[in-house]
Amino acid sequence: MKFVRMESGDVDDQPYWQQRGWLLSAAFVTVLFCVGGVFAVAASWGDDGERRAAPAAVIGAAKQDGARPDGCRTDDTDRSIPVRPPADITWRPLNGAKVPLSASAGPLKTSGPLMWCFAHTPMGAVMAAHVIPRHMSGPDWREVAEQQLMPGAGREVFVAMRSSLPDEPAASSETSLAGFSMVSYQLDKATVRLLLKQGKLYAATDYTVAWDGADWKVQPMSSGDLHTPLALVGTGGFVMWEA
Repeated sequence: MKFVRMESGDVDDQPYWQQRGWLLSAAFVTVLFCVGGVFAVAASWGDDGERRAAPAAVIGAAKQDGARPDGCRTDDTDRSIPVRPPADITWRPLNGAKVPLSASAGPLKTSGPLMWCFAHTPMGAVMAAHVIPRHMSGPDWREVAEQQLMPGAGREVFVAMRSSLPDEPAASSETSLAGFSMVSYQLDKATVRLLLKQGKLYAATDYTVAWDGADWKVQPMSSGDLHTPLALVGTGGFVMWEA
């Protein structure tokens, strides 16, 4: 991924998938192609025309008493907006980039390619916004999309567009996660702004995650995009992963 300086302000007027610096990128954010409004490829069909079976549920749903799926227990008492990273952050390579993991905020469980069980807190929402989208650049994106994107028309459009791209492992990215900020937070929805760094340049994009009773999931937009257009920014107002 190459960040491109913009001569007429921080935000390019073009859609981000048409901007020269982001086109054909295999970096942290999932770059979607404009497909001319034709979304006839259903989520359950492969490129070979064979119907694909939906992945078996792994995460599951909240139980009747409101409890989370078996084996997923988190401390959800800290509902404050984070002003610093958790002290227990570690970093793991995932599809050509590194993502943060937290023993307190999540993800606490790994089931195949799925990394799940995020704390039902603002910091848990932050972690989900960092980890889940990164799977969309790798070969296991279908299973993750089925179970960690909120269902609806937005997810169907995303799957249709993503199906047009190869399922090969993502190349190593020159872009790293530099920080984050909480744009808004409610118990059932949060918008997290991610700060990305390449060289001396920083760019930001927003992800929305929703609580479905069992875990945080990424909420696609009606366009199928998982995040807002990127814009070059400074570091003010962000919680930095490294001081």
